[in-house]
Amino acid sequence: MAQHAHMSGSPNETGQSQFAAIAEIVTLLRDDPNTDWAQVDIKALRDHLVDMDNVTTKASVERTVDGTSVMFIVTGDDVVASSIRRMMLAHSLMLQGASDWAVIAGEVEGGASMLVQVGSDEELNQVLGLGFFGLMTIGAHHQQHHLMIATGRSPHYRWIGVF
Repeated sequence: MAQHAHMSGSPNETGQSQFAAIAEIVTLLRDDPNTDWAQVDIKALRDHLVDMDNVTTKASVERTVDGTSVMFIVTGDDVVASSIRRMMLAHSLMLQGASDWAVIAGEVEGGASMLVQVGSDEELNQVLGLGFFGLMTIGAHHQQHHLMIATGRSPHYRWIGVF
């Protein structure tokens, strides 16, 4: 059963992107007869989407290059710093798993750092071209990740033991 029936010629966009992501997950959950509603946690998904927004729109990024290594220092105010840490510490492991690069993240004052070590100048150019924000998208895991959060299964727990 769809969340809302759409008539021909009616709008399809559910609004702001975070709301749209939540609406998409809610529709999937409602359409799945096996959904365990006792485990569903849409607030956790919303909190994660806020973290994504904070990092994408409010964080500052400094980049340094040393040979075939790139260091990203990502910082922000206290609220943004917390979002940065949650996102980077989990995603660095996912990025390493989705690439042949060594990726190391850690906390710094006001946020987190991520060191990406590559094996060639071509890979270095890719990392530099993508930059921090492009690297955060690698792996196309976000859609499934959102469903896992919403159904009470933390996709980060196995990597860092938090979230």
